Amino acid sequence: MRCLYHKPMPKRQIILFREMYKRTELVWCKYDVYENINKAISTLPGARYSDSREAWFFKKSEFDLHLFYEALSSLAFIDYSDLKKTSQPTPASKKKQVVEKAPVTIPVTFTDTLIRKQYSEQTKKTYTAYFADFMRYFHGRELEGINKDDINAYILDLVKNQKISASQQNQRINAIKFYYEKVLGRKTEYYTIERPRKETHLPNVLSKEEIGSILNSTNNLKHWCILSLIYSAGLRRSELINLKANDILGDRKQIHIKGGKGKKDRYSIISGYLLDELRKYYKEYKPTEWLFEGQGGGRQYSGSSIGKLLSNAAKKAGIKRRVTPHMLRHSFATHLLEQKTDLRYIQELLGHESTKTTEIYTHVTNKSLTGIVNPLDEIMRKK
Repeated sequence: MRCLYHKPMPKRQIILFREMYKRTELVWCKYDVYENINKAISTLPGARYSDSREAWFFKKSEFDLHLFYEALSSLAFIDYSDLKKTSQPTPASKKKQVVEKAPVTIPVTFTDTLIRKQYSEQTKKTYTAYFADFMRYFHGRELEGINKDDINAYILDLVKNQKISASQQNQRINAIKFYYEKVLGRKTEYYTIERPRKETHLPNVLSKEEIGSILNSTNNLKHWCILSLIYSAGLRRSELINLKANDILGDRKQIHIKGGKGKKDRYSIISGYLLDELRKYYKEYKPTEWLFEGQGGGRQYSGSSIGKLLSNAAKKAGIKRRVTPHMLRHSFATHLLEQKTDLRYIQELLGHESTKTTEIYTHVTNKSLTGIVNPLDEIMRKK
């Protein structure tokens, strides 16, 4: 007989656990797959998806438990007991942890300004969580009296003692600057906070032959259209998910991307061949709201599913390295550059604010490298 007093386990549970990989400590998320949980985790700073393990993970140095809890606690029970085993704090550090977790009241003007300026839900959560940490640190002090030196000392303390990443450092600075500049209306130059040096990584790209092999290995029409559209228009994964049928402008061979990064609209190009395949897809699948929908219809296609189908297609195509949806966007830009498309047009198609961002593709294009004569060849020819 089942005990009437037994409390059932929550249906949805996320287990966080640590794991070392190549001298880097990672935080993994283990849970039964739910689209709303997948979507919430994917928007968190530093979130990465492993196609091989079909799970989300973070670098420990970039993981913010408080922010994770804020975003996911309404969707699932979060078991972070394994993370507590990281260290055995002394009584002094225990006292500090209690102060850091003390509840704070965020100024109404802070939240109201976030709403009025129409910041995204994720930005609201991030700024609120990080500003709450800032208020806890300066517990007992008037916010208006905290100066530039105090703020620099606070950031330095986070970098030294909490080992926060460069990206998290920037986000915390932005949250603080938002309050003093956007809410209190102080001048921007008042906060000459030293920014971390941004790491520069060249984008990973696929050759046209590899793109062709991946698409030829994709037999499902819906999957083929998804991958082709990301590549053909240089889309971010989130932009593809948010597309609706009327965003495809067939007569102009264009696609209207609404509310992209920075809430900016833009137009991009689309292949004529792909347009014909999309018409076949639409007749066969009959999507009701979104251009690409999950099983059962009516719901947006999940970002993690795109990663999985691309990973599977790449494996079938015999590509050994890890392939991600963003590599399709990088490849689109690189191939356009190799076709001698003006950099300013590529900038507009990708939705970059500055050509400096787009210029990174000049470092990976084959034509920019293959045209260079190797000095050793010159030496050997003269022998």
